[in-house]
Amino acid sequence: MLVQRLGAPSDFDPLLERARDARIVMLGEATHGSHDYYRLRGQLTQRLIAEEGFSFVAVEGDWPDCDRVHRSVTAAPGAAVEPQAALERFERWPTWMWANAEVARFCRWLRAFNGERPEPERVGFHGLDVYSLWESMQAIFDYLGEEAPGSLDAAQNAYQCFEPYGRRVEEYGAAGRFVSARCEDEVVWLLARIREHAAADGADAFSAWQNAEVVAGAERYYRAMVAGGPESWNVRDHHMADTLDRLLERYGPGARGVVWAHNTHIGDARATDMAADGMVNLGQLARDRHGREDVVLVGFGSHRGTVVAAPRWGSPAETMIVPPAREGSVERRLHELLPERAVLVFGGADQPGWVTEPLDHRAIGVVYDPSFESMGNYQPTRLGERYDGFVWCDEATALHPLAARGTRGELETYPAGV
Repeated sequence: MLVQRLGAPSDFDPLLERARDARIVMLGEATHGSHDYYRLRGQLTQRLIAEEGFSFVAVEGDWPDCDRVHRSVTAAPGAAVEPQAALERFERWPTWMWANAEVARFCRWLRAFNGERPEPERVGFHGLDVYSLWESMQAIFDYLGEEAPGSLDAAQNAYQCFEPYGRRVEEYGAAGRFVSARCEDEVVWLLARIREHAAADGADAFSAWQNAEVVAGAERYYRAMVAGGPESWNVRDHHMADTLDRLLERYGPGARGVVWAHNTHIGDARATDMAADGMVNLGQLARDRHGREDVVLVGFGSHRGTVVAAPRWGSPAETMIVPPAREGSVERRLHELLPERAVLVFGGADQPGWVTEPLDHRAIGVVYDPSFESMGNYQPTRLGERYDGFVWCDEATALHPLAARGTRGELETYPAGV
């Protein structure tokens, strides 16, 4: 195991060396609301793009929202000149995950970087997630109305199938358990028509195809979520892995992607208790599909600090105190060994025992109650198997949300808020 003190972006050299030949680098976070994770992740991503030639950034966010950011950072015609303006249009709760000053800063850098490159070589910014059923439906209508009005009937049929449930997707999922209320046939037909048009070259056609894939994934996800258990989680992470693969194919031979998502998605589930519960995740799927040498998984964690989160699903964000990590945890061990920021790269014969033995590893979602620390928020983890590297911040501070527009809440995810 290699340990490097982290004081400047140049100290990421050991991780860059590990990622030099990889096709996919996944960068995690132990919370969705810590400035330090976003800032350090942005610095590392800048180096991966500028020095190693990575092609795009894909995040745990909705495709339509992130597509506005993508258009801004690639200077597409009609797009926002200031990426922050695109981020401020995020409406789905929790907006602070991506509509924050830290992401805005990275996106401004990315737009400036892209400004020095020819259009085909510009680095993209995309969403991997599955939640935007209605937004994706609207994007499909907009695209077909301009490019293929003859296919609008397929979109209209899918829309009319979902329409009786409005935004209450939980009612659609519940109805599908008891009566023939499923919209699978309509969605499959819509997806087939969009795929035909996506065969033509063009960013708009690809985006329409991806929106159709989101509609299909959301239909499966919301049915599975109402049934309970791990299946909705698996549907979601399979959708993210499939989207990542489509992006790699879209960007062409030699394409390389950086992924930003919670540790719970990017750290290999087989090194945790998730596998025993029948769950898979994005990092595991990527390793299986692309090979361990082509995928680098990097976790992030801290001992204490502050975080932006909400006490209940859909409630306003607050800045909360994260108490010191509990005894016997990964974070307590690292606090004792490395009371400053550091980068760890796993592998080799000299790894200490605590890297390969199961220890509790903290995970904070968008919903958080610090008083429950002694009962929850930890997951048994073999750190050196779950990740290829780890970025350690002994103390992490809360991120800086942008001013939010009126937000829409959705159903709570499984596990909660990650």
